[in-house]
Amino acid sequence: MAKQTEANSAADEFPDSRSMVEQTYARYRKRRRRFATTVSLTQFIILIAFVGLWELAGRFKWIDVLLFSYPSKIWTQIVQDFANGSIWPHLGMTVGETVVGFFLGTVLGTLLAVLIWWSEFLARVLDPYMVVFNSMPKVALGPLFIVGFGPGFTAIVATTLSITVIITTLVVYNSFREVDPNYVKVVRVFGGSKSVIFRTVILPASFPAIVSTLKVNVGMAWVGVIVGEFLVSKVGLGYLIIYGFQVFNFTLVMSSLVIIAVVATLMYKAVAFLERKLIRRS
Repeated sequence: MAKQTEANSAADEFPDSRSMVEQTYARYRKRRRRFATTVSLTQFIILIAFVGLWELAGRFKWIDVLLFSYPSKIWTQIVQDFANGSIWPHLGMTVGETVVGFFLGTVLGTLLAVLIWWSEFLARVLDPYMVVFNSMPKVALGPLFIVGFGPGFTAIVATTLSITVIITTLVVYNSFREVDPNYVKVVRVFGGSKSVIFRTVILPASFPAIVSTLKVNVGMAWVGVIVGEFLVSKVGLGYLIIYGFQVFNFTLVMSSLVIIAVVATLMYKAVAFLERKLIRRS
């Protein structure tokens, strides 16, 4: 009876402890939402201010409109290209090349990282070659791919893979090496083979890094595709940029850049959404 009385008195002494925690967490969530809203609003204001200033500079001839154009003219060009359908083959080709380069680069780079982790001998042999290849300007390799694969889709994808594969390999392999060695020792003590160590320790610990490389590869894939289209393509957004420079139609150049920025942002957001889903499941 005495113990029951003490428990009741303790409950009476801290009746709102649970509600206080909930209220504190609710205030924290509210502050985070307010912060996110402020960030988004600031980003929007900066964008509107930049576009507005650019429009005014073009209208009042503060800048050379032949070189820089201005937003309303670029918007008219974009609407016109979508309305008459001329942009769709170029957009479809560039997006297709980017998706293929992104997917193959991620898969091949991850598999190569696993292979290097699996064989210490192979890791030591390939290490200097990967460093040199990573530092090599990929534009210089473009002509080799054109000669080897011919002008077209394959050469552009190969140019993209020359960027995405090496980046993925280095990032994923370094994430494998940074796994706590004590976990590996525990599995070895219990007789775990190398495949067991990889499945139960290395891969789960490195999964967030592997997923994060997806976001990096989105940008790298776009760089590779546009560089490839600069060199060889006769269709694609990169081709439109080069063509615009050749005929001094810089509004076409700027509209192509805007389309690339929008589509690349959408792809990045889709990959970021996929990353959150995969990490939650893991």
